[in-house]
Amino acid sequence: MTAYLSARPDLTRSGVGSVKVSTWHVGTPERQRAAVEAIDRAWRLRDWPDVGLLSYSVYTSNDGTALLHYSQWTGEDAYQEFSRTFRDERNDEIDAAVPGIERLGLHTYELYRSGRSPEADLRVPGCVVIVEIGFDGPDPARQRDWVDAVFTALEGDPHPHPGGISAYFHLGTDGTRVLNYAEWESERAHQEALEAPGDGVGSPTEEWERVRHHPGLTGSRVTRYTPALSLSAGA
Repeated sequence: MTAYLSARPDLTRSGVGSVKVSTWHVGTPERQRAAVEAIDRAWRLRDWPDVGLLSYSVYTSNDGTALLHYSQWTGEDAYQEFSRTFRDERNDEIDAAVPGIERLGLHTYELYRSGRSPEADLRVPGCVVIVEIGFDGPDPARQRDWVDAVFTALEGDPHPHPGGISAYFHLGTDGTRVLNYAEWESERAHQEALEAPGDGVGSPTEEWERVRHHPGLTGSRVTRYTPALSLSAGA
């Protein structure tokens, strides 16, 4: 089976049972570019690992220091089989090209809800904003309640920023985190949304206040990325 290059992954594709997200710290824009080139080489020169990996995408952080990895799997067993059989040879080649990469952790998610603006199909995202939300303990019901509260706030927002394209909310399988993969027209559009009246993206409404002060919420982290590489399985 071969790999096919696309602009970005289909985040709502069927058959996805598990999503893996990890971050690599590389330090500088030069090392960032070299790492993407090494990843491209290591993957494109090998057959696609036919173990249940559906897509693998890489994003460069806009501050030049990191890479985000987003992969879709048929299930956890598929990822474990890949780790046993295919991961080391690829990582060894990448590390030989760019020594000293710091791998900062891997988290497992399931896509829960997604939404797109009416004009979304006509625009190509120039920026992917990753929002990581933490809670003070495992509670799957609380994860879902928080995401549902976000959608209520979005639906009632009197002044949504026109630069937002889509949002894909993922629930951490450990019950303690939520990840929003949000597509924006550009980094500048997202920055303008943050600078608008209110506390972060979203108008100063009661619905958004309930989102920001949800019980058990411990904090959030926002990082902007640019799509760099997206590979998917093809027959």
